[in-house]
Amino acid sequence: MKLFNIIKNRRSIMPNQFNDDPIEENHLNKILEASNWAPTHKKTEPWRFKVFKNDSKEKLGNFLADKYKQRAENFSKYKYVRIKEKLTKSSVVIAICMQRDLKESVPEWEEIASVSMSVQNMWLMASSLGIGSYWSSPSLMNHLGDHISLLEGEKCLGFFYMGNYSGKSIYRTPNPLEDKVKRFY
Repeated sequence: MKLFNIIKNRRSIMPNQFNDDPIEENHLNKILEASNWAPTHKKTEPWRFKVFKNDSKEKLGNFLADKYKQRAENFSKYKYVRIKEKLTKSSVVIAICMQRDLKESVPEWEEIASVSMSVQNMWLMASSLGIGSYWSSPSLMNHLGDHISLLEGEKCLGFFYMGNYSGKSIYRTPNPLEDKVKRFY
């Protein structure tokens, strides 16, 4: 698939669309390797990924659901179950983390942008391999450090759910480019 077609066809594929076919380890490694080629100011390379599969994925799901139950003002059994199901239905879940440059040599927004570009690289690679993926940033991400060790200055920016899927993704037609571009030439 040509690059522009991959970009145009990249979609959020939700965990409820995933099938039970596991993601091949070599595909997972390609996706992670693609992330490592993102632009980075002053070579800080702030992206950090925590990969959850099998039992560790189930434990993360239980932790997040229990944390939700613990913190919810209006607990919903439906939401509690859905939190677990997102992880159960995914073949792989990656915690998207940012390691802040402790010297703060670049603005934080640049570090977040760099991590975002790294995730976009993963997303494009996953799409090119026919793997569905979805980036979610629930408030529960702020509690990841209660479940696994994070380094000083490291924080979670969301979860990247991945899985194989059988159906077609929905084609999206963006609003006209000229609505978003002001030319000064």
